[in-house]
Amino acid sequence: MKLFFTPVLLFLVNTLFAQPLQTYSSSEILHRLQKLEVFGTVLYIAAHPDDENTRLLSYLENERKLRTAYLSLTRGDGGQNLIGDEQGIELGLIRTQELLAARRIDGAEQYFTRAYDFGYSKSPEETLEKWGHDKILSDVVWIIRKLQPDVIIARFPTTGEGGHGHHTASAILAGEAFDAAADPAKFPEQFSYGVKPWKAKRLLWNSFNWGGSSVDREGQFKTDVGMYNPLLGKSYGEMAAESRSQHRSQGMGATLQRGESFEFFLPIKGDKPTTDIMENIETGPLRIPDKLYGDAIKKIISAYNPQQPSLSLPALIQLKQLLVKVKGYDNLVQFKIKEIDELIDAVSGLFLEATVSNQLNVVGDSLHFTVTFNNRNNLPVESAQVSVFGQTIRFTNLSNNINNIQKGAAFILKETPVSQPYWIEYPLEGEAFQIKNQQKTGLPEILNDNFKALFQVQVKGTLLTFSRNIQYKHTDPVKGELYQPAQFVYPVFINSSPSLILLRNNQDAQKKLTLTVQPNMDLSGKMTLSALVNNKPENFMDTSMHFSKGTVKTFNYVIHPDKIQNNSTTTLGMKLSSPVLYEDQMYSLRKIAYDHIPDIFYHYYDQVKIIKLDIKTSGKAIGYITGAGDKVPQALEQMGYTVTFLQENDFTVENLRRFDAIVTGVRAYNVNAWMDNVYEPLMNYVKAGGVLLVQYNTNNNIGKVTQRLFPYPFEISRTRVTDEIATVRFLESNHPLLNYPNKISTLDFDGWVQERSTYQAEKTDERYQRILSMNDPGEKPGDGSLIAADYGKGRLIYCGLSFFRQLPAGVPGAYRLMANLLAKPEK
Repeated sequence: MKLFFTPVLLFLVNTLFAQPLQTYSSSEILHRLQKLEVFGTVLYIAAHPDDENTRLLSYLENERKLRTAYLSLTRGDGGQNLIGDEQGIELGLIRTQELLAARRIDGAEQYFTRAYDFGYSKSPEETLEKWGHDKILSDVVWIIRKLQPDVIIARFPTTGEGGHGHHTASAILAGEAFDAAADPAKFPEQFSYGVKPWKAKRLLWNSFNWGGSSVDREGQFKTDVGMYNPLLGKSYGEMAAESRSQHRSQGMGATLQRGESFEFFLPIKGDKPTTDIMENIETGPLRIPDKLYGDAIKKIISAYNPQQPSLSLPALIQLKQLLVKVKGYDNLVQFKIKEIDELIDAVSGLFLEATVSNQLNVVGDSLHFTVTFNNRNNLPVESAQVSVFGQTIRFTNLSNNINNIQKGAAFILKETPVSQPYWIEYPLEGEAFQIKNQQKTGLPEILNDNFKALFQVQVKGTLLTFSRNIQYKHTDPVKGELYQPAQFVYPVFINSSPSLILLRNNQDAQKKLTLTVQPNMDLSGKMTLSALVNNKPENFMDTSMHFSKGTVKTFNYVIHPDKIQNNSTTTLGMKLSSPVLYEDQMYSLRKIAYDHIPDIFYHYYDQVKIIKLDIKTSGKAIGYITGAGDKVPQALEQMGYTVTFLQENDFTVENLRRFDAIVTGVRAYNVNAWMDNVYEPLMNYVKAGGVLLVQYNTNNNIGKVTQRLFPYPFEISRTRVTDEIATVRFLESNHPLLNYPNKISTLDFDGWVQERSTYQAEKTDERYQRILSMNDPGEKPGDGSLIAADYGKGRLIYCGLSFFRQLPAGVPGAYRLMANLLAKPEK
């Protein structure tokens, strides 16, 4: 029998963020009471985090008071990152939390499909093929059947004006799902999970005039969404800007907008409204058959006392009892019951909290917790208790505004699942996540059920039940009291460093792999530490040891080049086995922390990639100017370079003279305002014989390059080559960048990941040599992915090639080409 008691929640409040339970002011409670009068649901569909129209979501949720949800097909894994070096899955984790932060501001709900953002795509055909058309369509259908929206709104058209292939694919799937959700023959396996066919009234396109396209379309209507909400104290333009500004990883900080603002809609399927998106749809209490409900909520609103919100508690309890009896309108009614439950919590004024003393809690070990009850609104409370970690704790002092604080300890069974974002529990299946539990599909995240506390409070004979997420609370000397999600973790973490090792063919230099074993609990007994080379075990150490909780033991594993085949890629992982452990330990824990979102943790199998290749380098010392964030410096160190990070004050003649090359990180000119201040020293460095390699920058509304890059003019375009296997043609086959110190061939472009290049150069001065040509299928060749110019005794290089993806991924040819770019011109 499991230790944990997982209650059936009578009242569920979503507290999926790094803050205490959200509380509401009196005016916000009144606003939420008014929402109880409105029945109606709108589902907005697009492709990525930050695609959503936050102004429209704010208006629908708060002015029209409709249930409003945003379905983002992906989690934005393939985008670029303006605030750090996280890419891929890690960036998707960040952008998921940024979307949830945005929804906490505008009030809408958030959902996803299984689609993985594999990077920029230029066609919906490629997108749907990689995702798996039917797989993602079924997810959209599932969300429609679960939410039962009256209206579905697509952000993008099916005709391609949205640009990105993912955008167009989202519109295509929205249209197909509109029909399929109503068809009992489509995805019938879903019906066993409680959904049923659902026919929305209409599908609209939230039309736009991006890129100069006309906003005047036949059959289109418009709605002003710019009004001010006095109960919330802000306009929907202001709310939208705050919401959109949560997408910090994408540089989406927005100016607060005020005043009249129109959104445009074009009917696509279903009936065709002419003036309003909810035209001819009943959105009042008449939507359900209970005739008493409408009058009851009107009385609650008219009697509401902002000085004493708790006076509304008895009437809200009675209102819930009315709805519980309504049959045949499960989706509408259950959502209203949820809203009423949240209002019961809000007007009660009860302070209910459950916290743990550590953020990381080990399965198979004990934890310490604290529960708090405070009847701060002086309700006539007759009894109060909390069920937490299988224990029931009763509170004895129920008087007004008295803190009842009780502490306890609990043992966490070793079989308890560790905390892990549910969509990365299994490897990717093509370009889609594997989710083996249908009920999880679409959810933004799922907190561990074992981190729930169930409070039961009896008020004048009525038992009220409140759920709280158990969180980690601490006080920061600068930021004050902070809440973060608590985590269940493995007993041992195993880390390897570095994550990528580069060996050269026919060279005997050994390299050292450092292994760290971090026990999260005391362990004693026989331990076997094994190396898994290409998933085949090789015992590294077999001995009796004692591990003390919190200590770190370090081991060195020597990589012998003669045991690694030339021109090969080898994976190496570590595993700790012991009778004192219930299973082999082979995982590590990654923490991602930014101030605007909760801490993110995920467990991963820490494998090292060992690449052995034919590579030569010239020079040793590299200066690196950090940009928005990338992992190129670590790759350069594996190549044998000494990397020094440069700040503005480092740009003196004497200091720069020691570098063979200076490299700017991705978007360095976008994020470092001081780059223009070091232009002259940089150019003098190049004149004297140095190499300046500038990785891609953007020149758009997110980030414009205002600093000088090079003395010879060129422009940064939005041209990119997204096909990672696109043919690469050599325009200057004799150029040193393709010949020294490595002879580059088209084979060096094999195995590239996600894309070839981004933000290429265009309108280049005649003094630049354009080295490569490439293009996506059906497009004209572009020659701006790699340009170079001699300047004095040195060389200027602008590079749109995606080294920031290829080098961390261990692409051999990318390393060989990078070595050439860093080589000084031969004298």
